[in-house]
Formats: sequence, structure tokens, C-alpha cells
Amino acid sequence: MKISARNKIPGTITAITPGAVNGTVKVEIAGGTILTSSITEEAIEELGLAPGDAVTVIIKASDLLIGK
Repeated sequence: MKISARNKIPGTITAITPGAVNGTVKVEIAGGTILTSSITEEAIEELGLAPGDAVTVIIKASDLLIGK
């Protein structure tokens, strides 16, 4: 699959927490950093996601917000 996003980070799923509509997927990337994504339960099922799976985190955003 080819995509236009350039921010692609390989990682491993460490946990999936189901929800009513959206689930939370935690992915460990290099250096032990954990990234968390909220995606639909339908997408989790369709992709067959499970802890231990090697995945690619794709970041596509038009804005970055910084708070202090």
C-alpha cells in the first residue's frame, strides 16, 4: 500500500483497550516511547489487531498544538 503521509513510524502493539465505539491502541516505538491511538472498534476488528503485532503508526496532521 502506498500513502502520501511521510511520518511513518514502525512499532509493536503493547495493549488494546476496547470501548463502546472506539478502542485505544498503544504502540511502542523505538526508545520505548508509547504512542496511543483511538480508532473504531470496527477498524480494530477489520485489521485483526492484537498485542504483539508489528504495525506502522502513520501521523498526518495539519496542525500541532503546544500547551504550557
